Amino acid sequence: MPELSQDIERGRPLLPFGVAEVTGPSMVPTLHHGDRLVVQYGARIRPGDVVVLRHPFQQDLLVVKRAAERREGGWWVLGDNAYAGGDSTDYGTVPEELVLAKARFRYRPLPAQRSPFALVRWAWSAARPVLSDRSASRRLRAR
Repeated sequence: MPELSQDIERGRPLLPFGVAEVTGPSMVPTLHHGDRLVVQYGARIRPGDVVVLRHPFQQDLLVVKRAAERREGGWWVLGDNAYAGGDSTDYGTVPEELVLAKARFRYRPLPAQRSPFALVRWAWSAARPVLSDRSASRRLRAR
C-alpha cells in the first residue's frame, strides 16, 4: 500500500504530479516494497495502467494495483502478484471516484550499502517508467 503526499489527502492536489511509496508485495515483480512512484492525478486510465486508489471499504487506506478492466460500477483492479491478494477478487469493482492517480515512473531509493558494485547496480535499475501491461485484461478474461 502506498503513502501519498499530503496534497491529495486535503482534496484537490496542488500539482498534477505527486509521489507515492509502495509497501507490501502485491505488485511484485513490477513494483517492490520501498519503491517510490511518481503519479499523475486525474490522468486518463486505460486497462493495464498501474493506479493508486482508495480501498473501497477502508477509504483511509491507499493501494497500488493494475487497472485490468472497466466494468459496470467502476474498475476491476488486480495485483501483479496473484498470491498476495487484496484486489478486486476480494472487494469487487472500485468506483471511478476512488481511483486517484496513474503511476508514471518508478524509482528506488539509494541503498544504505554503498559499495561501488552496489551503486552501479542501483544506478542501472533505480529508475524506470511504469508501463501499461495490456496482457492484464487478457489474463482476466482467460480465467
